[in-house]
Amino acid sequence: MRLLRSNLGKLRRRPASWVTLLLLVGLLALIILLVTVASRSASDPEAKLAGTLFLTFPGAYELILSMVMGIGGLLAVTYGAAIAGSEWGWGTLKAAVARGESRIAFTLLNYASVAIYTWIGIVLAFLAGLLISMLGATISGIGLNGLGDRDALLRLPELFGRAGLAMAMNAALGFAIATVARSQLAGIGVGIGVFFAEGIAGVFAPDLIKWFPFAASSAVFTGGSSLGGGGGGAGGGGGFGASLDPQTAIVVVAAWLVASLAVAAIWTERAEISG
Repeated sequence: MRLLRSNLGKLRRRPASWVTLLLLVGLLALIILLVTVASRSASDPEAKLAGTLFLTFPGAYELILSMVMGIGGLLAVTYGAAIAGSEWGWGTLKAAVARGESRIAFTLLNYASVAIYTWIGIVLAFLAGLLISMLGATISGIGLNGLGDRDALLRLPELFGRAGLAMAMNAALGFAIATVARSQLAGIGVGIGVFFAEGIAGVFAPDLIKWFPFAASSAVFTGGSSLGGGGGGAGGGGGFGASLDPQTAIVVVAAWLVASLAVAAIWTERAEISG
């Protein structure tokens, strides 16, 4: 617990934590505002209706969380990579080993702090999106009666659980890549490349790509949502027609999570730390 508290305090002071959160909230707010403003000037009735989806509750609950996942999936990869890579570049891992800390324990607890901040980011971004949607609905004259919808509120804990698992896996993948590369920039670059490469490959081989990490993480969330498989999931490979069923997706994502952490921990344990 001492090492975990230390890592949590360390991440609270790091710019990457705040920059990632501000990017997530800022992009989410921008998308909601742009869609809402564009719909008000649209002449097509369907476009006008689509623009009110973010403002109409209870459906806006799932739509906002879906957008958080769509934007946050890639940000989670870069955040995990930034934190893991900095341990090598800044020499904090070397200092911890010199104090007698276990390499594996340090790596896993460092990731645990990343996952905790990732979950906090999901909640804060969702709350920010919720406030923006409520404000937009009030300005547009749309009622907020659906805010207290019992079924929608009871569904939120499951959706947050699915979102948390998906985002934790994405962060673990970036964390493992940066650990192997021993570099923030390499980890972020490779993580982003894999994210988009998987999305492109999903067009040509959806039955294969659906087992890959980002497509599986997308299926974890959209499988529990009423928005369907085409919603803005956490990964780059979803939405091309083939996706895992929700329960299988949970198992696949958990397997990718464990594998990523195992690679990071074993690589750190066996690595030569010098300089």
